[in-house]
Amino acid sequence: MKLKTLLLGQIYQFKDIKDVFAKANEEKSGDRLAGIAAETVQERIAAKQVLSVMTLEEIRNHPLIPPEEDEVSRIIDESIDENIYREIKGWTVADLREYILDEQNQSSDLLRISKGLSSEMIAAVTKLMSNLDLVYAANKIEVVSECNITIGQKGRLASRLQPNHPTDSVDGILASLQEGLSYGVGDAVVGINPVDDSVESVKRILHATHEFLTAWEIPAQNCVLAHVTTQMKAIEQGAPADMIFQSIAGTEKANLSFGISAALLDEAQDMIQRMGTSTGPQRLYFETGQGSELSAEAHHGVDQMTLESRNYGFARRYQPFIINTVVGFIGPEYLYDAKQVIRAGLEDHFMGKMHGLSMGVDVCYTNHIKADQNDIENLGVLLAAAGVNFVIATPMGDDCMLNYQSLSYHDIAALRETLNRRPAPQFEAWLEKMGIMEDGRLTPKAGDPTIFAKRR
Repeated sequence: MKLKTLLLGQIYQFKDIKDVFAKANEEKSGDRLAGIAAETVQERIAAKQVLSVMTLEEIRNHPLIPPEEDEVSRIIDESIDENIYREIKGWTVADLREYILDEQNQSSDLLRISKGLSSEMIAAVTKLMSNLDLVYAANKIEVVSECNITIGQKGRLASRLQPNHPTDSVDGILASLQEGLSYGVGDAVVGINPVDDSVESVKRILHATHEFLTAWEIPAQNCVLAHVTTQMKAIEQGAPADMIFQSIAGTEKANLSFGISAALLDEAQDMIQRMGTSTGPQRLYFETGQGSELSAEAHHGVDQMTLESRNYGFARRYQPFIINTVVGFIGPEYLYDAKQVIRAGLEDHFMGKMHGLSMGVDVCYTNHIKADQNDIENLGVLLAAAGVNFVIATPMGDDCMLNYQSLSYHDIAALRETLNRRPAPQFEAWLEKMGIMEDGRLTPKAGDPTIFAKRR
C-alpha cells in the first residue's frame, strides 16, 4: 500500500493508513488537540492524494481499530454485504467518489453499493469531497423510515420539537410543545432532554406528552432522552414510550464510557418492540457528535470524522427510526468555529445517509465557540438543500436547559417555505385539519399556541 507521494518537489511520507486518514481530514480543532492533524495545507493535500489512490480492499485489510480489539469494528465488518463488496473492492477511493457524484447514479444505486462499504470507506470518500459535493450527493439519497408516521420522502423536511425545561416542569414542557406545534414543528419526534435523569421524572414526562399527543390526535412520536437504562425501567413500570433513545459513539471504549454496549442496545430494541406504544416498526433513536470519542479518551488515534462515520456503522445494526448528529454542541475543543461546524454538519449528514440511515442534524453551537446565529442559519439552508430528513428546533433558538443555541421553531417554517419543503405527509394532513397549514404554507393561525387552549 502506497503511503507517500511527491507534491511540488517535496516527498510526503505517512506512517500508516491511520496517519493518512487523519491528515486528509479538513481542519478540525479536535484532530489538532489529539496531535494527529496535518501540519500544513500542503501536507493535507498530499494525504488526500495518497488516500485517493487507495483501494477499498486495502482499507478493509488495514483496519484502523482491529475487530478483535473493538466491538464497533466487528459490527461494522460483519455488516458488509460480501457479494457487493467483491464487485467494488478494487475501486480506489477516487473511483468511489466519481461513482457517487455521477448524475447517472441515483438513490437506489448509492444505497445498493453502501451495503458493500465499511464506515471507514465512507469516511475516506467524504474526505475527498467539497462542501457542494456533500450537498449534491446527500440530496440524491432518499432514506424513508417509519414509526408512528413516515418521514424522509423527497421534498419533505421533518423536525424534532425540543421543548426542554430547566426544572422538567410538565406545564412548561407542554407550553413549549404547543408553541412548536403551532409553527408546524414536531413530526420527527417530540424529544425532551430531562434535567432529572430519574425513572419518576421520565415517567412523568412520557405520560404528559403521550396524553397530549393522543388527546389532539397528533401523528408524531414522543421520547425522553434519558439514559437507555432509565427509559427501560420507566417502560417496565408502564410509561408510554414510542421510542427508546441513546447517545452512541464510534468505539467500544467510548460506548462503555456512556454505559452502553451492543448487548444492552439489543435488549432495548427487544423491549421497545414488545412494550413500546408506537406502531413501528422502527423504534430506536440515536444521537452522535464529532469529538465524543476524544473527550472520552477513547479515540485510538483515529480522526474524529472517521470515528463519526463509525457511529453510523454501529447504528446501522439497529435500523433506527431516526439518528442525528449534534454538530457544534461539544465546543471549540473539537470544532473551533463556524467553518468547522458547517463542514462537520455536511460530512455527518452525508455519511449517515450513505449508511442508509434516516439522518438528521441538530444545527447548533455553544456560546464559547466562534460562531453566531447567522452561521447556524447558513448550515440550516445547506442541510435543507442537501435533503436532510429532519432538524431540531427550540423556542427562539435558545435551549434554556442545555444552554446552547439551535434553530428556532420559526426557522423551520422559513426553511420549508424558502426551499419548497413540506412536513411529513401525515403530519401535514393534521396541520391542515388544525388550520395551521394550507397548501404547504403556514396560515395566519400559525404561531398561536392558544389554539390548544380548549380540547375539541
